[in-house]
Amino acid sequence: MATQKPAFASRLGFILAAAGSAVGVGNIWGFPTQAASNGGGAFLLVYLIMILLLAYPMLVAEITIGRLKRSNPIDALRSMSERKLLRMFGAFAGVTGLIVLALILSFYAIVSGWLLSYMLAPLMTLIGFDTTATWLTEFSVERNLVAMLVFMLLTVYVVRGGVNQGIERWSRRLMPMLFVLLIGMAVYILSQPGASEGLIMYLRPDFSEIFKPDLIISAMGQAFFSLSLGVCVMMTYGAYLSNQENIPKTAGWVTLIDTSVAFLAGLLILPAMFVAQNNGVEIYAADGTLKSADTLVFTVLPAMFDSLGFAGLFVSFAFFMLMLIAAITSSISMLEAPVNALREELNLERHSGTWVIATVVTLISGVIVVNFESLFGAVITLSTVYMQPLMALVFGVMLTWILRQHLLLKALQQGAENIERSLFWKIWPWYVKFICPILIGLVIWQG
Repeated sequence: MATQKPAFASRLGFILAAAGSAVGVGNIWGFPTQAASNGGGAFLLVYLIMILLLAYPMLVAEITIGRLKRSNPIDALRSMSERKLLRMFGAFAGVTGLIVLALILSFYAIVSGWLLSYMLAPLMTLIGFDTTATWLTEFSVERNLVAMLVFMLLTVYVVRGGVNQGIERWSRRLMPMLFVLLIGMAVYILSQPGASEGLIMYLRPDFSEIFKPDLIISAMGQAFFSLSLGVCVMMTYGAYLSNQENIPKTAGWVTLIDTSVAFLAGLLILPAMFVAQNNGVEIYAADGTLKSADTLVFTVLPAMFDSLGFAGLFVSFAFFMLMLIAAITSSISMLEAPVNALREELNLERHSGTWVIATVVTLISGVIVVNFESLFGAVITLSTVYMQPLMALVFGVMLTWILRQHLLLKALQQGAENIERSLFWKIWPWYVKFICPILIGLVIWQG
């Protein structure tokens, strides 16, 4: 018996859910940290260029594949061709993308567990549980395992509810809350002494930095990670999108919301670094490099919150609540994609599939926690810096090289009847077919 196809109830539901997937820790932690470590404004400029030249075109491609085939990524990529070899390659690409996604969720759950711990710590301090607050903010295997497990259970709770009652409903609630908290926090930080120095660093690019290979590949990896590309998430959400929706415009809204959050996060965190410095917290080492770059939000910012006295407890709680909301909106999409694949490929019900995938990811996370020094950074680099752009490239090439062009046009005409006359159709297919592979290959080679 065929399983019923899930679908978003409205365009707004899709945009908020897809933007929620894109908006995550990568925007509010990863992007500002990368910017602070790579010249501030120079990184911002290159990041925006990467979003425009590479990430947005590939986002359109992944959403198009999803809606065109109306199935999970494995089947969608497998059915791009009738040739046996290409069908096998398509299925392999789908499985690989889902494996990369599981690796990302495994480290993402660990980081999100830290956010949950740091959010609860001020509350523990307020009610007098200082020992518990200290345990929540001190790095330990036990804390990491417990916090990661709690975060995974929160993610399971949402995904078990399905597309409408789970993902769409919670995206509608959490995304507006995220924007309110982010803007409120940015306004507060910008009003503090020392913030202007961080603002100048963020908005004034050093053009001598923008051609550095490390900066360029970091910006590309950040752009692809930020928009959840190359890991089958947007393909899965595309399968839930109504035929009445214009894919290029809808993808444009998702990209705009995602990029806006990243930009606002930079307005919050880079000035916050210099507010911390103004309050006596060291943010740069003697050689000029950023101290604790990989753990900026867990070292420099908590030190700044502590320097604010009693008010710092409330500011700290609000900041880490903001981070946790961003984390959950992304993690539910990361869990949904493999769950739906199990549901369709093995005819496994959603409830069981959710627990199967969550258990596998939790076990991987546990292995990373126990072998943190050797695995954590390696998994992040492999999955986000290299595999995401490569898999996004594979998906885009399959859409434009393997699928017949009249079928691609027909897919895009749903929701945009006259798209064949538009500038988008005249540029996008050949751009994804020829230019994107060259640009992604050059950036990876330079790195």
